Amino acid sequence: SNAYPGRGIVLGRTPDGKKAVAAYFIMGRSANSRNRVFVEDGDGIRTQAFDEAKLEDPSLIIYAPVRVLGNKTIVTNGDQTDTVYDFIKDGKTFEEALETREFEPDAPNFTPRISGMLTFGEKDFAYKMSILKSADAEGSACNRYTFSYAATAGLGHFIHTYACDGNPLPTFQGEPERVAIPDDIDTFLNEIWENLNEQNKISIYVRYIDLETGAVENRMINKNK
Repeated sequence: SNAYPGRGIVLGRTPDGKKAVAAYFIMGRSANSRNRVFVEDGDGIRTQAFDEAKLEDPSLIIYAPVRVLGNKTIVTNGDQTDTVYDFIKDGKTFEEALETREFEPDAPNFTPRISGMLTFGEKDFAYKMSILKSADAEGSACNRYTFSYAATAGLGHFIHTYACDGNPLPTFQGEPERVAIPDDIDTFLNEIWENLNEQNKISIYVRYIDLETGAVENRMINKNK
């Protein structure tokens, strides 16, 4: 029923407790935003223009949403993926990385930067989520919120950039939303994809990670083919 949640991240755990889950989707209202696809890139993915000739401004739409570093999987809606990656590589934290970033400079929307990170231990994992958003309608300051979660079987958390459609777009409010995570990756992929607004959805990527073996299963849909 929500025509425009914008970009969204879901992190969680399957009901059987055996797999960690990450999902990321993008939506768009402008021709430039809609002119995108996900492509695999090493252990992660990146966005690229579907039609290079129609690419107008790559600054906020071309980035790597998913990157892997050691026992950490990073998922974000912008180039802060690289910031988190570089900080973690230097022995710093998720929070320290995001202290150096703020919401996107796309007035009057001031789109929030949303980020997540799964950290795998020897037998279990936990995850964090973050949102960086404007303190006011003028974009005069940035408020930063971080949420830390123990991984609970069957439960995920969902954070997205916008509360709903509008002009300007209203920012996501409150804590990440609790969502049910199924055991089957295709069930989850299709549940999200089929419930995103047909006009505005662009791409989705879902990853299931086996906690015992480390085996990774990925699914991806691009509206532009």
